[in-house]
Amino acid sequence: MWPEPAAEPRFGPRLAAYAATPERSQGRVHPEPSPRYRSEFQRDRDRIVHSTAFRRLKYKTQVFVSHEGDLFRNRLTHSLEVAQIARSCARALGLNEDLTEAIALAHDLGHTPFGHAGQHALNNCMRDRGGFEHNLQSLRIVDFLEQHYAEFDGLNLTFETREGILKHCSQENALRLGLVGERFLHGGQPTLEAQLTNMADEVAYNNHDVDDGLRAGLLTMEQLCGVELFRERYEQVRSRYPGLEERRVQHETVRRMIDALVSDLIVTSRAAIQAAGIQGSEAARDFPEPLIHFSPDMARQNRELKRFLRQNLYHHHRVYRMTVKAQRIVRDLFEAFTEDAKLLPEHFQDHARRLAENDEHGLARGVADYIAGMTDRHAIREHDRIFDLLTLI
Repeated sequence: MWPEPAAEPRFGPRLAAYAATPERSQGRVHPEPSPRYRSEFQRDRDRIVHSTAFRRLKYKTQVFVSHEGDLFRNRLTHSLEVAQIARSCARALGLNEDLTEAIALAHDLGHTPFGHAGQHALNNCMRDRGGFEHNLQSLRIVDFLEQHYAEFDGLNLTFETREGILKHCSQENALRLGLVGERFLHGGQPTLEAQLTNMADEVAYNNHDVDDGLRAGLLTMEQLCGVELFRERYEQVRSRYPGLEERRVQHETVRRMIDALVSDLIVTSRAAIQAAGIQGSEAARDFPEPLIHFSPDMARQNRELKRFLRQNLYHHHRVYRMTVKAQRIVRDLFEAFTEDAKLLPEHFQDHARRLAENDEHGLARGVADYIAGMTDRHAIREHDRIFDLLTLI
């Protein structure tokens, strides 16, 4: 039997018994009075949307650098698309939509300028200084770097949102994170809402990278027809709408790919939860493996799409050229700021100095915080200011 819904929540639709609820939250690091007209997870979402780091996502690369065109995805539009997919799935599965949305909107806050190219460059710079990883940086932003509130640093989010942001974590880093790092040390899973957001992220970026790759002329329909997930939906569209213009064929095909993945994810996950006999959110956390996943056949098709994108889009010579430029910009900035901290803005000089008082790598971490917070165009301008002799200010 399908588990009975939990008691009527104070806000929002009825939830399944295995959904996370704000009433059972493990709370915030700094206790606060409960909000009057929102749930605790709604408050988390609202704080994320109003954060500086969230606004910066508009000018951070997904695949294509922001100045290459206004119609390509950026980290902000990607985060909104992940939130939409995740929230739709959460409603179908009876999960907490507000927690799901909060995690989705915050999951990329720690990304560097220039996407994964920037992250790889910054991680190489920090390799002997504690490393750099965007999930950890996202948590660092919401726990510490956002500084707007009178009584605490960061956004003081609930444990469940913070844990959901942390998709990956080494044991070394987990030891320093306290309760939020426990599952990386002793096993267990995050909430079903966090598991769902992780899968929604994958659905969004794979399929929207197909759309952007076609729009940019880096991919062709003919190439993509070698991928089963694309080919089957493309043939459906061509059969049903003969003579349809190419741009609409592209959109119809991509949206059908997303629908196929989402539908499979919902049906498969619902069956997995039922088969495991999950009756509460803690039982889902204690289960030895994730319960939100694709069927074996859809997982195979999704892996094939990912391999195709890696070989044909992410390694395309135009993307690769920008990757090399981006890594050089990040590397040059890191070396300049660590060699002479006076090149940093005064606020970040103070920030790096405070970190250095308690950590031998504090200066480098402060520089990494500054660079990671940059948008693409800010990083390019800073590089020009420091290295271009014709740019005086």
